[in-house]
Amino acid sequence: MLDETSAEKLKAVPLSNDTVARRICDISDDLEEQLTEKLKDKRFALQVDEATDSNKDCLLIAYVRFVTSESLYEDLLFCKYIRSRATADELFKLLDSYLTEHGLKWENCVGVCTDGAQTMAGKKQGLQALIKRVSPNAQWTHCVIHREALASRQMSPELNEVLTDVITVVNFIKTRPLKVRLFSTLCDEMGATHSAVLFHSEARWLSRGKVLSRVFELREEIRVFLEEERMHDVASKFNNEQFLMKLAYLSDIFGKLNELNLQLQGRDKHLPHLADKICSFTRKLEMWGRRLDQGNTDFFENLSEFAETSDSGATTVIPCLKEHISSLRGFFQKYFPDNSAQYDWLRDPFNAAAPADFSSAEEDQFIEMTSDSTLRMRFTAQTLTEFWLGVEREHPLIGQRAVGILLPFATSYLCSSLPPTLSPSAPTLSAAVCQLCAEFLPGLKAL
Repeated sequence: MLDETSAEKLKAVPLSNDTVARRICDISDDLEEQLTEKLKDKRFALQVDEATDSNKDCLLIAYVRFVTSESLYEDLLFCKYIRSRATADELFKLLDSYLTEHGLKWENCVGVCTDGAQTMAGKKQGLQALIKRVSPNAQWTHCVIHREALASRQMSPELNEVLTDVITVVNFIKTRPLKVRLFSTLCDEMGATHSAVLFHSEARWLSRGKVLSRVFELREEIRVFLEEERMHDVASKFNNEQFLMKLAYLSDIFGKLNELNLQLQGRDKHLPHLADKICSFTRKLEMWGRRLDQGNTDFFENLSEFAETSDSGATTVIPCLKEHISSLRGFFQKYFPDNSAQYDWLRDPFNAAAPADFSSAEEDQFIEMTSDSTLRMRFTAQTLTEFWLGVEREHPLIGQRAVGILLPFATSYLCSSLPPTLSPSAPTLSAAVCQLCAEFLPGLKAL
């Protein structure tokens, strides 16, 4: 549009912080208006979370997912300050006032996903209860990632003691700058791949697995360092075969839990997809328990490798590991009681029977749909969402039921992944503006 000379002149125009901030707000307002216009008279689902940013400000974050012409679209709906206590009533007022202000109807809300905190999940006075009063058909979903984290927290006293010792050692090294430098020098001298341990944080999903893996990898360096620091009691544990076997097992099992957690993260995640992941992991736990009964530890890489160099092998710690595997499986069944087979008709309608709770009209349309050879060909060429949105136009009853399962959020991952340094500089920010602010605001603050 412009020649190079004109472009250079434009680059030379100075913009103050206020001008840049005002333009960001203008962009935000325009994107917000576009988003709310698209949402009007459409079914939508919400993902809500309360968080505290780096300025210690309490924020309510809400993402929305709604039906477009051929797909489901999700975006940041708003990010608002919570001025007083983060009670369920206060959170609902913020949500309700925003929807009312922008002409959005609660009756179009088909689902809400939150964590399991009492403020959010309370059946009588929680946010989900308040939403159900104005939108009785809204389905509440307890975030799958949070449930996975809760299911994996419980450990036997033996294994918990190992974890506690590991955290103590990590804190001893990481909280003292001199110790960090000395440990880094020792690792370099011993030819270690890494030169630092990692901090453990209960608030971060992947923290425990990464900390344990790094400590197991640097176990020899840690032992030598602790002896030099005259912490002989703790150092002796890193020379104890049973302690190291339990540490190896913990690094393996939490590594596998990290893999599951990563599979649950991301955009465009739906309940049927994640139910498959959880079902697969639960079946693996059952298989690992059977293999441990046979004395086989091949599926735990660190444990198997360390046991080969041990005089007694892994037989001495197998009872402890079996107990943990069994307990872990029990907690997964507790937090995920639903059978993933309930979604078979949605995932593969042409090879599954109609569910027993279908009405006569729904089953009638299901038979018509599964007898349509054109739809059968379309099913293999489209995504699950695209297919069922197309079915909804031809067979509204069965299509609406399927979309009603696919539309609600399965996790609150998007709220958790919002940049922690970002505070709302306008009433709402779209995802695009959030990214823009995250990239450019640090530079503006330095001016």
